[in-house]
Amino acid sequence: MPTQEPRTRFTAVAQLLHWIIAALIVTQFALAWTARDLPLGTHKLALLAWHKSFGMTVLILAIIRAVWRWANPPPELPAGMTPLERTLARATHVAFYALLFVMPITGWLMSSAKNYSVSWFGLFTWPDLIAQNKTAFEALKTTHDYLSGVLLGIAVLHILAALKHHFWNKDDVLLRMLPFTKSKRDL
Repeated sequence: MPTQEPRTRFTAVAQLLHWIIAALIVTQFALAWTARDLPLGTHKLALLAWHKSFGMTVLILAIIRAVWRWANPPPELPAGMTPLERTLARATHVAFYALLFVMPITGWLMSSAKNYSVSWFGLFTWPDLIAQNKTAFEALKTTHDYLSGVLLGIAVLHILAALKHHFWNKDDVLLRMLPFTKSKRDL
């Protein structure tokens, strides 16, 4: 029985989930920043409704992505990476996965504590997770806001690391997550 070559690229499903979630996270930041300073009214509530719907979509896709990753392990990190780079890469990915779950859940809990419904694009309403509670709302809002800053910081580091690998190290780290490209080993 022939041995299979180790995979050098992420699967098409992993790539699709990665880029959809990335686009949704950018959308989430844009919606939150736009709504932040608006006076309470229909425009702000509409933006926040979209923010909640996209947040719950991120949660659903994060679950799918985690299951997919478990069933389809990612390619190995490049051999030339230092132990520190390997540790940072793994820590970044663990933090991303944690935040993909924690951010929507804290938002959902925050909405529940404020007695604001969480609708999914007007198709259905998610159940409240906790009863109305002003103290819980304030703590969850602070947590959600803080974690959004952490997510932004990690995302910027992730992008910079991918660019470093592509332009400085000239390895396949970026290419293996880009659809419609081939890794240098495949050429």
